[in-house]
Amino acid sequence: MDLLTLPLISADSHVEEPSTLWHANVPAALRAHLPPELGPSHTSVAQFARRIGIEDPQRAREITEAAAASGISDLDALRELTADPERRFAVMRRDGIAGECVYPSAGLYVWNIADADAGEACCRVYNDWIAERLASRSPRFRCAGMIPTWRIEAAIAEVEHIAKLGLAAAMLPLVGTPEYNHRHWQPLWTAIEASGLPVVMHQGSGHDMLFYRGPGAAVTNLLATQSMAPRAAALLATSGVLAEHPGLHFVFVETNAGWLSWAMCTVDYYYDAFQQYEGWVKPILPEKPSDYMRRQIHGTFQFDPVAVHNLPLTGVAPLLWGSDFPHAEGTYPHSRKIVSELFAHTPIGDVAQIVAGTAARLFRFDTDALAVPL
Repeated sequence: MDLLTLPLISADSHVEEPSTLWHANVPAALRAHLPPELGPSHTSVAQFARRIGIEDPQRAREITEAAAASGISDLDALRELTADPERRFAVMRRDGIAGECVYPSAGLYVWNIADADAGEACCRVYNDWIAERLASRSPRFRCAGMIPTWRIEAAIAEVEHIAKLGLAAAMLPLVGTPEYNHRHWQPLWTAIEASGLPVVMHQGSGHDMLFYRGPGAAVTNLLATQSMAPRAAALLATSGVLAEHPGLHFVFVETNAGWLSWAMCTVDYYYDAFQQYEGWVKPILPEKPSDYMRRQIHGTFQFDPVAVHNLPLTGVAPLLWGSDFPHAEGTYPHSRKIVSELFAHTPIGDVAQIVAGTAARLFRFDTDALAVPL
């Protein structure tokens, strides 16, 4: 086993939902509550085609012309291909990927909806659609289900629903309302832990991603968005949520993972130091906050040499590699090359866990099925 033949599981892949998914399936009375991100997109057709592996302009033209003849938009025809198992298999073969953890794209904006009925309807529409289109079609796809967070009873019911559908993770917004140390969430943590599903939280969900405008804003907004991950992870660890629910795992998707070592060291230092001020630190935990983070907190990344460098501080379990297909900032079609370069000086056993083993355990992949060549 070496870096060129090591099985890869992408812990961060996406589907691109057709623009009609929610508007066609949510009750008409609720459609006025849907944000614009759940409607048509203005992405270039040619650019999108390249992102999903269609580099021949003629082939892209054939697909979009056939779509137009049947009344479907050019872009929706290409979006549909990201929910086509055979098309994804072709991409996975080219990129050396054996299995994928699949998340929504436009669906990440569902938690921006103010109306509880509309938000719950959108989550159910997506969950039923992704279960039918990908999750039920192949054990190579382990798809997350979206959990509505407006009403705790509905959230628990949806956890039970996605578990029955065979979905592989419970997706919550990275920023919760109220914050995730609030007792409001305790019944949900109990329900998810009982289901055996990991919690996944994708960067940018549950909050406005536009912190800044003007020169430099695009990249700096990304950094600010990813900074929500250490804040949430520290809150879950220091509030006792992780200690009280040892079977609960949180996967922070597309937040990178270099922050993990900094957060672990920082919360441990101040957890001890602040106990000199009477009543400041509540609760007092059986172990250090970093012990819980090391076991139950995970971060995905496409390329993060800082996270790899800091493995002696974090251990292997918190790190998960993902390609972020089909997004432009992802590693497709060069995933194998990037993994080989990123982990050139890392013990192969550690690499095997980061690029496949840990994801296989958390998302409960059928490893026998993945061992069969695509």
